[in-house]
Amino acid sequence: MNLERIISVCLLLCVLLPLKAQNPWVVEAEQIDASNYYGITVANGMLGVVSSPNPLEVGEVVLAGVYDKFGRGRVSNFLPSYNLLNLKMSLGGKRVNLNSISNYKQKLDFKKAEFSASFDLEDIATVEYTYRALRHLPHCVLMDIDVIMKKDGKMVVDNLLTTPHSLKEQQNYFNQIYKSHVHIPLLTSIAKSPSGNVTIAASSAFMFEESVGEEPKVIHKMNDNDSHIASFTLDLNKGQRYSFALVGTLISSVQNADPYNQAERSTIFAYLEGKEKLKYKHYAEWERLWESDIQIEGDKQAQQDVRSMLYHLYSFSRPNTDFSPSPMGLSGLGYNGHVFWDSELFMFPPLLFLQPELAESLVNYRFNRLEAAKKNATIYGYKGAMYPWESADTGTEETPVWALTGPFEHHITADVGIAAWNYYLVTKDKEWLAQRGWPILKETANFWVSRVSKNEKGEYEIKNVVAADEWAENVDNNAFTNGATIRLLKSAVQCANELKVNYPKEWEEISQNIPIRQLPNGVTSEYDGYDGENIKQADVNLLAYPLGIITDAKQIDKDLKYYSGKVPYENTPAMTQAIFALLYSRLGQADEAYHWFKDSYEPNLLPPFRVIAETKGGTNPYFATGAGGILQSVIMGFCGVDITEKGDIRQVKSVMPKHWTKVTVTGVGRDKQTFTRK
Repeated sequence: MNLERIISVCLLLCVLLPLKAQNPWVVEAEQIDASNYYGITVANGMLGVVSSPNPLEVGEVVLAGVYDKFGRGRVSNFLPSYNLLNLKMSLGGKRVNLNSISNYKQKLDFKKAEFSASFDLEDIATVEYTYRALRHLPHCVLMDIDVIMKKDGKMVVDNLLTTPHSLKEQQNYFNQIYKSHVHIPLLTSIAKSPSGNVTIAASSAFMFEESVGEEPKVIHKMNDNDSHIASFTLDLNKGQRYSFALVGTLISSVQNADPYNQAERSTIFAYLEGKEKLKYKHYAEWERLWESDIQIEGDKQAQQDVRSMLYHLYSFSRPNTDFSPSPMGLSGLGYNGHVFWDSELFMFPPLLFLQPELAESLVNYRFNRLEAAKKNATIYGYKGAMYPWESADTGTEETPVWALTGPFEHHITADVGIAAWNYYLVTKDKEWLAQRGWPILKETANFWVSRVSKNEKGEYEIKNVVAADEWAENVDNNAFTNGATIRLLKSAVQCANELKVNYPKEWEEISQNIPIRQLPNGVTSEYDGYDGENIKQADVNLLAYPLGIITDAKQIDKDLKYYSGKVPYENTPAMTQAIFALLYSRLGQADEAYHWFKDSYEPNLLPPFRVIAETKGGTNPYFATGAGGILQSVIMGFCGVDITEKGDIRQVKSVMPKHWTKVTVTGVGRDKQTFTRK
């Protein structure tokens, strides 16, 4: 290990030492440093709520699928949204903030998908709070607050609703709904996106346990032009425990034509469901999700980390939508919230094996943008469908002009078709295949027919592309692009045969004659003219997995040894090393597999919750792409779960880390199988 790596490991240990690592379901932080804090996300596939170091606040709220053209690169960006959970509190005349509290602890419970914190306010009170993005109500959040008084004192609570600076034309409302059986104090704001094309609405209400007429009086205050407050005051006694809650809704015109009214309706609905029923239904949804789980024996830290990764993938996805996660999921606005190949290659496979309903949303996202992809192909003089490298709500190309990946990173079009076929293999949903899968496979195959060029040897070359290794720009016959095209064309033929429909016979001819070249030393060449340059991420090695183009163990080993030495320690994404780990596991090399498994994410972890950054030394968590790749190294690598060309899920030979005693994957596929490796 060189000096640079030793220093990095030491720094990582210093950062993470305060963390309790033993609980397989709960990640805790007992030393909150606001200057070195990276929030962890509570999400339900529609809303992402990112934690804050500040007590009773959250750092950011992300709403899926809401974009507008502003800012970076003249393309669509994820819109900043209203912070629904932003409380201010004073007790006994003392304001709650980082400087006034002690014994401050935070934790995230993966099993319940809830974030909790507690602290002492001097000798005045102890405060506990918990919040959730409700799984069964996609636009709603719920926060519980408990105050335990150590002496008599007055409590003042402000619920602050602030319009983000990027939004305009905000309107603030306060409406108290009085009925004989209920009192709902609604604090509501609406605003327009920068272009005016999208309306976002937020509404929240305090929930009290007192009977109607006995609850605290809620008053409305304007803070400034961008924010307003619902506030209440209460005298509390020494030893008294006082509990209340805050329920809220965030929605936009992307999800509902009337977001202002629907935001208030949804908040009213959640309010009248009641706190306990809301929590019960939320927990039940997550209990069902966790029927598909990964259990590791012999390595408590790996168990916690892997479960965190699975939790985040579940959190960032939702059934019965056409949303597909961006590389950062719902943890922030990174990569503008755009959708890349990250969805199909890295996040989709674990979801497909463990939660096919969630995986369906990802492929439906692509189907619903098929027409846009066909128009995109026409623009560049091709046939069929050409999917954009960066995609947002409409399915048009969203890559900034300065990035060559937009017009040239074409392997995305093969990745989309392969995912569609794999979805069918696992689910055997022939109706979906006929209505959605076949159109995707047919049009992506037709794209490649128009994209290849036949040389004098009879080979069908693919020239002038940006490789999966994006440091290789405008190269010919990139290994992964060519391999993915072979796999896509073969899948399209299989699909046509499955549905008994006609297909162009040139699909088979082309797939059999796309070149995969080798270097003089017998290593698979990344592209024509490749001369040993460093690579950004796995490319050639993806031909062994997931493409299955290279199957000879000696060739896989040779390619692994060569290209793993071409990946610099820094500035490379986490899923690269995860692929190395998976392949070494299948080759039976446990030490190498474990080395790359650890290297894929541990140097990327950020405090205080071990959230994964994209690269070593990076600061843009949560990197869902990396989590997806690492989960594959465990499911498909260490446990050996695999799928045949006929769609049968089986277990292939592989090895797990030597100190692991057992790895079990439950709830796999449509039959909810269990696979175990000891």
